[in-house]
Amino acid sequence: MTDISKEAFHDALEAVGRPVATAEQVARELDTTQAEAAEALAELAEAGDVERADVENDPVVWYPRDWLELTDRERVVPFPDRREIVVDQPSQFTRAQLSRFAHLADTTRTGSYRYVVREEDVWAAPFESLADLLDAMDRVLPRDCPGLKDWVEEQWTRATRFRLVTHDDGYVVLEAKSESLLGNVADQHLADDVLRAPISDTEAWVAEDKVAELKRTLYEAGYPVQDDRDLETGEPLEVDLGLELRDYQQDWVKRFVDASSGVLVGPPGSGKTVAAMGVLEAVGGETLVLVPSRELAAQWRDELLGKTSLKRDQIGEYHGGEKNLRPVTIATYQTAGMDRHRHVFDDREWGLIVYDEAHHIPSEVFRRSAALQSKHRLGLSATPVREDDKEMDIYTLIGPPIGTDWDALFEAGYVAEPTVEIRYVPWADDDARYEYSAESGHARRRLAAENPAKDDEVAHLLGQHADKQALVFVDYLEQGRRLADAIDAPFVSGETRHVERESLFDQFRTGALDTLVVSRIGDEGIDLPDAELAIVASGLGGSRRQGAQRAGRTMRPGGQSLLFVLATRGTGEEDDARSRMRHLAAKGVRVTESGRERA
Repeated sequence: MTDISKEAFHDALEAVGRPVATAEQVARELDTTQAEAAEALAELAEAGDVERADVENDPVVWYPRDWLELTDRERVVPFPDRREIVVDQPSQFTRAQLSRFAHLADTTRTGSYRYVVREEDVWAAPFESLADLLDAMDRVLPRDCPGLKDWVEEQWTRATRFRLVTHDDGYVVLEAKSESLLGNVADQHLADDVLRAPISDTEAWVAEDKVAELKRTLYEAGYPVQDDRDLETGEPLEVDLGLELRDYQQDWVKRFVDASSGVLVGPPGSGKTVAAMGVLEAVGGETLVLVPSRELAAQWRDELLGKTSLKRDQIGEYHGGEKNLRPVTIATYQTAGMDRHRHVFDDREWGLIVYDEAHHIPSEVFRRSAALQSKHRLGLSATPVREDDKEMDIYTLIGPPIGTDWDALFEAGYVAEPTVEIRYVPWADDDARYEYSAESGHARRRLAAENPAKDDEVAHLLGQHADKQALVFVDYLEQGRRLADAIDAPFVSGETRHVERESLFDQFRTGALDTLVVSRIGDEGIDLPDAELAIVASGLGGSRRQGAQRAGRTMRPGGQSLLFVLATRGTGEEDDARSRMRHLAAKGVRVTESGRERA
């Protein structure tokens, strides 16, 4: 007799598309006989797993005893024509796998996720071959989707149609897979001064100062260009890394060396900075590191001195505090982007340019980067998301993403997987709700963000997790001061003097302080200490980058990682909170929602 498990019966119901099924329908879906299916279903009924119903003039139908088991099951529904995948109650594995080739477009409070497979998702998919990509799709899609797979194969093929190489005589050549691609695509889309002269039916000489323009233009035309040029290594610099890289960090370095450019993408705590030092060692040339702030410049300096063979006189900093160019120079984006300091890019023979927090690159530095296409270019980012949708700039001017499946890092214990909960808080009273209803625009959003009832919720969560060190994030200074008074904790903002700020951070690191309230200054750009608990009392609209960065403060190895995001119930904050957590959800992190009342 065929053995049919409860799970197999649920699979059959899903395939039938109805909550009840006859033995004949179950047999057809599970490839067995009707008699064997009926006998197996009777045994499941005897065990209490399913129920039967005798319907007059119809065959016996079977259904689950516990309907919740059916509704809580993962269900993956592809829509190949729209290139969308809708998933109900997805497992961490499914979310992590989908994040490798699809973009999370939307989530719902009931646990549904809508993914869209875009051109750029296929182009940037971290697979060695098309077969590997299609195999990953097969592991999560419930059925064969030939239309979707054909489209994915077409996009994968498009990403291999053009290639930049270095000619034996040293100039740059664009290679096309066919004569028609060079004539009908490249010639039609590129400006007249980009290609200097044809070399053959499928090759053309590229103007050296037009490489970035060529890559951007063909990307926009739907043909990302493979960059296989021999890049400059700069003035030689011998550097030894004083520690052993983790396996995935070694893989990052190897993949970068093979590609000569790219963006290391990994969760906070995964060691991107250390991997970048491994790249510096591998390239072996003088290096310019660009960072968002002076605090991060100092952090980079200390990390280089502590983890490599570099000496203090080999490392320079270039920002508002000091301006010293050395074999390894750490400059802030703000200073490097100024016209009067553009010589930073030209005064030394840089072999490697490192863009820390690559999603922060200002437009002025992007323009400078267009002239740096002959250098090795390395970006670092936990969230290669720019709220102005300039991911294309990162891809074309720095390089494609190089990353690791977050799920694998969670599983190996290298990074703590955060427990994320969006908690909906009611208004403190009717007067507050009426005031919100009467306002509009920014004033309305601010009232929701500064809802005084959040003070009580923060205090409740801190009391509930009294054994954990906590960071409380706010977006408004008045709210930060009020909340700090309410929970008797220091408030750190842009107005806090640098010396005082570092003193408070040191006290937090050593355990002398249990809680800090931090303004938007704590999102990035400063060496903020890590915590076991983070509470977001207010946030920057629907910024996905900010949400991931704040969660990242709890994602270091060891211990339990908790993140609570507070949103005022019945306001636009609800959608904003879901949007801020979308990047984490896309990477396989489960985000739950609650809105319980508390006396």
